[in-house]
Amino acid sequence: MALPATYRRMRVSKISTKFREAIDIVTQNMPKPGPGEVLVRNRYIGINASDINYTAGRYNPGTAPPFNIGFEAVGQVVQTGGAECGDIKEGDAIAVMYDGAFAEYNVVPAKRAYRLPKLDAAYVPFLVSGMTAAIALDSLGNLEPGKTVLVTAAAGGTGQFAVQLAKQAGCHVIGTCSTDEKMQFLRRLGCDRPINYKTEDLKKVLQEEYPAGIDCIYESVGADTFDVCVKSLANHGTLIIIGFITGYENELGFPMGRFAALPPMLLRRSASVRGFFLFHHSKKWRSQFNRLSSLYADGKVTSLVDQGTAGTAAGPFVGIDSIADAVEYLYSKKSQGKIVVDLWKDEAGQLCKRSKL
Repeated sequence: MALPATYRRMRVSKISTKFREAIDIVTQNMPKPGPGEVLVRNRYIGINASDINYTAGRYNPGTAPPFNIGFEAVGQVVQTGGAECGDIKEGDAIAVMYDGAFAEYNVVPAKRAYRLPKLDAAYVPFLVSGMTAAIALDSLGNLEPGKTVLVTAAAGGTGQFAVQLAKQAGCHVIGTCSTDEKMQFLRRLGCDRPINYKTEDLKKVLQEEYPAGIDCIYESVGADTFDVCVKSLANHGTLIIIGFITGYENELGFPMGRFAALPPMLLRRSASVRGFFLFHHSKKWRSQFNRLSSLYADGKVTSLVDQGTAGTAAGPFVGIDSIADAVEYLYSKKSQGKIVVDLWKDEAGQLCKRSKL
């Protein structure tokens, strides 16, 4: 296919926790793929809470701007770098995780591409968000039928998968969220006990309804929520930290907590706190992405995409210029599911909107 001579890319031009101030958008010459590489026209890109950690320089400390940003994309192969690309062909729809996804086009190694049956925004959540939930729970969760699992920020990009995978494992699932609409969404996912922390006291609910404690907690909020979670662990319980979004926007990058009390709380319950960072588990990415895709194809997993069409004047998020709006939307706590930016309108001018269950 005929390609334009140039394309647009977002970069980090200044180290800052304020995403909009940290980035710029530049026009660059269209690259060509080398042997074993493919040129991808990105269509859908995923927004993550850690995009702010990236602009703050926390992932690559010491690296001076400018540098590329963005973790994940779904797009179409428009050029290949020869036979070394294997079964990846021009025209294929693919999903890829790589640095620099916030761009209209990108050259990526063909071996990093996951072939898709069609170009669909619903596959974006299976990358960072879905694989984090799948690998963390498989590796650290010790899930068994009858166990109790608590998922914080359960209606978010990764929380939606933690809820569904825990239910498939036969667990009783509790999920926290911030609105009644999100509670309805969690119920449709199969969550046994949604908790709107704006109208209910999380600590009180857990103490009164789950006096024996929680066997596994999938935690991404931090601060006071983390403290409540630690105190709510069952004997031999496990708390998996996959993030702490309450701290990302401050200069430290993490929320201050009362960690001095952590050892005795864990000791008297024979409990544990485990950290999980997806990029330490790259050998499992392909198998888990394929697993989630198969569950989706069989109708066993829902993939909710939110493009900002509800609850924000900034949506829908279309085009590279809307990425900053989408990041700010994530931190507004109004989103449901995975926030996705559609980089292009299709021929009919239709946009990818929030999917419905």
